[in-house]
Amino acid sequence: MTLPPRPVIGILHPGVMGAALGSALKPVAGAVIWAAAGRSVPTSKRAETADLVGVPDVAELARRSHVIVSICPPHAALDVAGQVADALDDRADRPLYVDANAVSPGTVAQIAGRLGAEHVVDGAIIGPPAWERGSTVLWLAGERAAEVAGLFAHSPFDARVLGADLGAASALKACFGLQSKVIPALWLTMAQAARAHGVEDALRDELARDGIDYGARLGEATARSAAKAWRWAGEMEQAGDAIAAVGLPDGFSRAAAQVYRAAGGPR
Repeated sequence: MTLPPRPVIGILHPGVMGAALGSALKPVAGAVIWAAAGRSVPTSKRAETADLVGVPDVAELARRSHVIVSICPPHAALDVAGQVADALDDRADRPLYVDANAVSPGTVAQIAGRLGAEHVVDGAIIGPPAWERGSTVLWLAGERAAEVAGLFAHSPFDARVLGADLGAASALKACFGLQSKVIPALWLTMAQAARAHGVEDALRDELARDGIDYGARLGEATARSAAKAWRWAGEMEQAGDAIAAVGLPDGFSRAAAQVYRAAGGPR
């Protein structure tokens, strides 16, 4: 199905990132809609602030949309795709489904199995919710990745096409996560171990001799993970799946997931 000039775009769901995506797509959409059923008050307020149009539930969103963007916690990605697939059983003209979640290529393949690979674009967001240009890249892969990139052409999100292979964008996100989320987990673990053994002051001194500010680095790791540990746990499990799939040791990501799970995730 070719997209109409101003497609109806559904966002599942308008969390902080989802609201930014929805807002970015409004200039090119006939409407940007979201599924209100079961969502929290903060989610509803974000959707209202972004001027998104509420519809009753996921099934209604799936039926109305030409494009659906899934942006949810990694552990929920398959379930959300399944809800959409169930709602589309009797619809001949399938919407384009953009899975922008931090999942493994294997999970993307499962989603494509439910919705049809020709209707799925694999997405990976690297950077914060974008309200102005220059901070965040949206990597896209799949047969119709260029169509999705076109929707973001003049938006705060820098959309880049990796190619036609589904899973490539998610693989990139998993590899990037080794430094963006495994390293903070390493700092948190190192600090806890040093305290437990009573050697934190000595560790601080040794790191200072190498020009490393222990307090600053630990503070940064703590601040970055504090609000997102519940989400990062699932992302690191998915990254572990991606790494294991190519025969490499996945313990880094699994350990990071364990650290973040202990810190408060998943919800």
